[in-house]
Amino acid sequence: MSALGAMLSRPPAPAGKPPGVVPQIVLAVLCGGYAVGAAFGWGSPEVAAFMGDFGLSFAAFLAAFSCGLYARKRRSRFRPAWMLFAASSAMAGLGNGVWGWYEVIQGTTVPSPCLADFCFLLFAPPAIVGLLVLAKRPVTRAGWVCLGLDSWLIAGSLVTLSWSLALAHTAHFQGRSVAQSALSLAYPLLDIVLVSMVLALHFRRSSVHRSAINTAVAALALTVLCDALFSSPLLREHYRSGQILDAGWFAGSMLLAYAPWVARRAGEECPEEDVKPAARRVQPHGSRPIAGSLAALTPYLAAAVCTLGILTNVLDGRRIDRVVLFTGCTVVLALVVRQGIMLLDNITLTQELAQKENHFRSLVQGSSDVIMIAAPTGVLRYVSPAAAGVYGRDAEELVGSELASLIHPEDLGRVVHEVRRFLAAAPEDEPTTRIECRFRAGEQRSGGDGWLNVESTVNRHHGGLIFNSRDVTERVRLQAQLQHNASHDALTDLPNRALFTERVTQAVIGRRASDHDTAVLYIDLDGFKQVNDTIGHQAGDELLVQAARRLGDSVRSGDIAARLGGDEFAALITGDGTRDRAAREFRIHEIADRLRIKLSEPYRIDGRDVRVAASIGVAFADPGVSPAGLLRNADLAMYRAKQAGKGRVELYAPQMQSEVAHRAELATKLRTALHDGAFTLLHQPVVELAGGRVTAVAAHARWRSAQGILFTPAEFLRVGDRGRFTDDGERTAELDRWQLEAAVEQAAARHRAGYPVPVAVRLSARRLLDHALSPKGVESLLTRHGLPSRALVLELSDSDSRIPLDDLERRLVALRRLGVRIALDGFGSGYAAISALRRLPVDVLRLDRGLVDGVVESARLHKITAGLLRIAGDLGMQSVADGVDLPEQVLALRSMGCTHGMGMAFSGPLDEHRLRRSLTHAHYPVPDLPGQSRAVVLTGSGLPVRRGGPAGPDSLMHPPLRSNSETSVPPT
Repeated sequence: MSALGAMLSRPPAPAGKPPGVVPQIVLAVLCGGYAVGAAFGWGSPEVAAFMGDFGLSFAAFLAAFSCGLYARKRRSRFRPAWMLFAASSAMAGLGNGVWGWYEVIQGTTVPSPCLADFCFLLFAPPAIVGLLVLAKRPVTRAGWVCLGLDSWLIAGSLVTLSWSLALAHTAHFQGRSVAQSALSLAYPLLDIVLVSMVLALHFRRSSVHRSAINTAVAALALTVLCDALFSSPLLREHYRSGQILDAGWFAGSMLLAYAPWVARRAGEECPEEDVKPAARRVQPHGSRPIAGSLAALTPYLAAAVCTLGILTNVLDGRRIDRVVLFTGCTVVLALVVRQGIMLLDNITLTQELAQKENHFRSLVQGSSDVIMIAAPTGVLRYVSPAAAGVYGRDAEELVGSELASLIHPEDLGRVVHEVRRFLAAAPEDEPTTRIECRFRAGEQRSGGDGWLNVESTVNRHHGGLIFNSRDVTERVRLQAQLQHNASHDALTDLPNRALFTERVTQAVIGRRASDHDTAVLYIDLDGFKQVNDTIGHQAGDELLVQAARRLGDSVRSGDIAARLGGDEFAALITGDGTRDRAAREFRIHEIADRLRIKLSEPYRIDGRDVRVAASIGVAFADPGVSPAGLLRNADLAMYRAKQAGKGRVELYAPQMQSEVAHRAELATKLRTALHDGAFTLLHQPVVELAGGRVTAVAAHARWRSAQGILFTPAEFLRVGDRGRFTDDGERTAELDRWQLEAAVEQAAARHRAGYPVPVAVRLSARRLLDHALSPKGVESLLTRHGLPSRALVLELSDSDSRIPLDDLERRLVALRRLGVRIALDGFGSGYAAISALRRLPVDVLRLDRGLVDGVVESARLHKITAGLLRIAGDLGMQSVADGVDLPEQVLALRSMGCTHGMGMAFSGPLDEHRLRRSLTHAHYPVPDLPGQSRAVVLTGSGLPVRRGGPAGPDSLMHPPLRSNSETSVPPT
């Protein structure tokens, strides 16, 4: 027998717990004690009479109280039955009390008839109705008819037998009154009815509260038996209160008092909603067949009893009594009618069973699921025809084979464990379970490996199991594909960041002690954005696919390559146990350099060669480094490779992390300074060289230290970096936004105060392309503060080669269309100045201070500066010289055609109070040459024009210059 067969053949563990023993012992002691006392006469006639009357009365009232209390506390459909039993016991208790009143208290003979007789007669009707309530209610009209016929069969047979033996003699008055004769007949007849209900209930009792019902039936049966003995003339003539017959009535009352509480002590009581599940519990083997056989024999037994009554009259030589003849005929008639009803019911049930069987066969044979029945030995006894389509094997081929031989060996242990757990659970708690495993299939459904993924719903079946199975191979494959897609990149099919992080975690946490040379390579493709911008994103995707293929082919079989997102890749290089640090760095550097060369080779895309470089950062899994820290270290090394010139390999060093932390600290310091108002704006006047009038102001941000000293933003960053070189472009973004906002706000306030001087704000090309400086954003800023657009000049401070000139040109054209003026700052320094001058829409050209410092002393520099100024004049641009500190420089620049200047020759950066006082005077003294009268004016029109004479009120436009009065960095 297989392991699965052994599991199926195990009997289920017994459930429930036995009833309490203490109440049963107490009940037995009370009943036994009363029986012993009655057997020995209680010691005296007086005590015997008291116990025979009031003792029985007490027991009956105790039963009434117990049944009534239970009916009040417990809400169930059997509550009326217990209330009726309480009423029946109360009648018995009252009758015994009246009997004791006459016999014990008054010491007289009990009259007949009396109140006690009527109480005893009223004992039977509530008990009979209560038994009907306890009986299992028929669900059809024919069932009710059969119940009535069965009751009459039992009652009629008992009446026939009783009449033949005793009741025929009792029916003759023999000197007694009619009431006495009626009472003599009423007692046995009511007892016969009660016995009939007891016997009928025994075969039709409800399956719920079985112990309580059995106890109540036993109590009433014992009471009826004592009544029958009391009705016998032989015993009644010699009956005295307190005799042994009273012990039977006492025991019947005590059993009835104990009956309603048996269910709680036996653990059978359940709420009303649990009646149906409780009825489905597994019954003891053989209990149902025996009970069914006795129930089927009941009509024939009744007919036999009736025949026995008739034979008794015949054997005694008496003429058959009319009562016997009548009851016998009615019993036979009831038997015939009952058999006819049962025959019709059997025909109907047979037809329904045939229809249900055909329906079931159609469902099973037509179902797409395979239904299999496994015997307790684990052998398949039935397999539905759907097996041919699902498993690719005929049902006849599977029948007789062991189920364990059809399950994949790797799944068999899990299946056996689940079957063991399922069989150990209670059926009402877990009626079914679900098992998924691989099942051996035929050749036409093998799928290449001979196994199918099957999901089965399992139910119990006579100690075995029923399997309702279906093929879920496609679903399993789809789940595997979805899981693969969740852990792999959709474009390159390489592992994604989540899977790569998981593998790095496994390598770092579960590596051997000698694997410290395990490393992570963080790879970024340099120039990939230009590929997307120039030949399209589809070509960029093709480049990524080819790069991923090269990367996957270049790593070893035990290593892992992944795409982390965008143009970033990574590789996990497992160690080989090298302990020498120099050797491991040389080995990993060699692998990384080989990958760099491979990834930097030309890519053939759409018939053209495309080149990108690869920057690679390397970090080792040193002791104490977490998986997240290892990935972070490799990322930092990659960024250091890009900063160092791209297309190279960099190994991680601990100082890289400290630099990152310091840059984050400095950025936080900068944000804190902005939030706390530590930055302020100074404005430097832009002076017309011809007449000395202030035509614009240039905004300069300054940081005020705790000692009150003003520093430029560059000096603030240098102090924070402690003299180290850093790229502060990203960190100054927030500062640039603040500077523009503050400059516009203060310029608008000056306009409202009567100083309509334009303000120039210096910004980088990258910042001009920010979303915040879109035309709508600038227009919203100007509208919010009420500053005219012609009063704002944006200075382009640099020409970053990484910034596309096309994008910058479109942004500047849109700003000029809004009315904002554009200035090119620092002209004459750098390599892209001429290209920017050719492509970009510029209104003002600002000369670098390097062209101004030596313009008086150097003839060569004089010629260069003069040439640049001629170019600006020919293009219709205004010109502003930065760093004009000496009067000689003013004269030289003015003679070359420079229109405006700013520097210490006029004024340094001023706070708001000094600036307004300077604007009140409106001009600065400038040196003049004899006979010179021509002046150049900065106008607010669309393009600057030259005019003679003094400048009008609209002669404002000009961009600011870098400050020529920057405060030196204080010692640290």
